[in-house]
Amino acid sequence: MASGRRARTLLVTGGAGFIGSNFVIQHLQRYPEDTVLVLDALTYAGNPDNVKVAMQHGERFEFWHGDVVNPEIVQALVGRADVVVHFAAESHVARSIFDNRVFFQTDVMGTQAVANAVLKNADHIERFIHISTSEVYGTAVHVPMTEDHPLNPMSPYASAKAGADRLVYSYVATYGIPAVILRPFNNYGPRQHLEKLVPRFVTSALRSLPLTVHGDGSAKRDWIYVDDTCDAIECVLEADIEVVRGEVFNICSGEVRSVLEIGDAVIDAVGADRSLLATIDDRPGQVQHHAGSREKTSRVLGWQSAVGFDEGLERTIRWYRDNPAWWEGLDWMKQIPVRLRDGRVVLH
Repeated sequence: MASGRRARTLLVTGGAGFIGSNFVIQHLQRYPEDTVLVLDALTYAGNPDNVKVAMQHGERFEFWHGDVVNPEIVQALVGRADVVVHFAAESHVARSIFDNRVFFQTDVMGTQAVANAVLKNADHIERFIHISTSEVYGTAVHVPMTEDHPLNPMSPYASAKAGADRLVYSYVATYGIPAVILRPFNNYGPRQHLEKLVPRFVTSALRSLPLTVHGDGSAKRDWIYVDDTCDAIECVLEADIEVVRGEVFNICSGEVRSVLEIGDAVIDAVGADRSLLATIDDRPGQVQHHAGSREKTSRVLGWQSAVGFDEGLERTIRWYRDNPAWWEGLDWMKQIPVRLRDGRVVLH
């Protein structure tokens, strides 16, 4: 056991998803004295294969199949935990445009269930880390986007996450719960669902299929490799709670690339034909520019991203190339129905 550090039990909601599973695996490896409980509803983006490695840790890992909206199971698991890391959410912009009800159920009501359980167990919960998203900001009003940037969500998904984000803050302001809010920018890496840009491009390029770009591909994002996001969460777990309670932190790299630049980079790295890049109609609610400020995270937490985009993309491509069994069955889910402003439903 690390000197001066006692064993803890973590409840990780959404721990079979992309960032959640990467965090769970890394935490179990980093802290061999800790126990991790995962609660996941295993909707389309949650995959039990994501936590197979975690299952190798025996009694230190428990998987619970359940919905974060269910207050009974949430209360039971929070009652056993010292720390709650709340990833569970519906998390895709395009899906929220066509079918948005579930986003508000899971993202807002699920977060309320977790926050209420944390409040009821305030005697032993050391901290509650809520994983929000940079999508709550909308398109950048100023660059870089600080944590004080206006919240202008531009899709039902983003608005649901903004509601959850502010709900958690309200519980800090009202009840004093030990919550911290993290707003990761665009993550990429192993085990990411093919609906997301980087794995969609990578798996398409590996199969010599078209890489479809929304609009003219000029929309820019701040890209961060998933391992860096997990490291940032660990920094928050170890920080003095009186320093971070109620605070919001951007988790970003400062490496901004457009969608078209991502497509070019994937094609170059895979060695695919450039003619595979194809443009389609822009989707509604598109955020045009995201570039995060790293100043507060560096100053307060002493954290900075360590994996550059080129290295992170190389690692990501290698993982998808080496694990076709994980993603080949999901290939049909790359295209998503989107309702346009004129009422038409098209596949994007």
